[in-house]
Amino acid sequence: MSKAIIFSEYGAPEVLRLSEVTTPEPGPGQVRIRVRAASVNPLDVKIRSGLMAKAAPARFPVIPGLDAAGVVDAVGEGADAAVGDEVLGAAVGGSYGEYALLDRPVAKPRALSWEVAASLVTVGRTAFRVLRQLEVRAGQTLLIHGAAGSVGTVAVQLAAARGSTVVGTVGEHDIERVTALGATAVRYGDGWTERVKAAAPQGVDAVLDASGAGVLADSVALTGDSARVITIADMSAAQHDVRFSAGGADPADDSLSQLVQLAAAGALEVPVWRAYPLDQAATAHGDIEARRNRGKVVLLP
Repeated sequence: MSKAIIFSEYGAPEVLRLSEVTTPEPGPGQVRIRVRAASVNPLDVKIRSGLMAKAAPARFPVIPGLDAAGVVDAVGEGADAAVGDEVLGAAVGGSYGEYALLDRPVAKPRALSWEVAASLVTVGRTAFRVLRQLEVRAGQTLLIHGAAGSVGTVAVQLAAARGSTVVGTVGEHDIERVTALGATAVRYGDGWTERVKAAAPQGVDAVLDASGAGVLADSVALTGDSARVITIADMSAAQHDVRFSAGGADPADDSLSQLVQLAAAGALEVPVWRAYPLDQAATAHGDIEARRNRGKVVLLP
């Protein structure tokens, strides 16, 4: 037996509680890790609150968590890691616990902290995937809504490194930070389209909406083509003929390995705002729901 955070009903952060659970055993191709850090993602909050209940009903009790980094302590048949390896990856069956299972572990370089390693997985792969889907290239102008968020900050850096001009909508307090990452930051809210046009008189070639703030119609108007707009946060995407990008298992996806190397080399920043002990998962969820965080939130079992 081991300890993990579980919830047995939808609700406020207080439904999360630390409990004794059966320690998971790795299946073929899997590894079990002693978790050193688990990332808290906005999707975790949506699942716990019930916002995702129609699309993906929970099978209670649920151990939340998508991402983890830790030390391998057991391996399944054919697993691509050995006991004692330091790894990170997407968790199978939840990551808010002392132990977690990973399907496709990626080696953690020594230069990468546990907190950053766990934080990189979902947000990094999401940013990488959407830029690929939008076919963002050097010389193009990319608009990112929610550029100060965890996916947005990674996308800003990846696109700027490719030679793209990046414009990001942000809150007033995030303008300086996002500008330092390589974007032209403009304030969101009423009048944002005019501010974007002033910042990008050459026009906007593609839009990544990571905010879900009702910006899709105007974003389509800016690009002139709904195919050049992708959202990861607005469930009304279909009403605007816009793609909603969601991740899935893709054995050919090696983006995490690339992202890890960039981060380890100092070429990609993944800001970590705060780390909490595992038993304070409810507080971590509350911070994200209230949008207090300015970077990633992680749990340390």
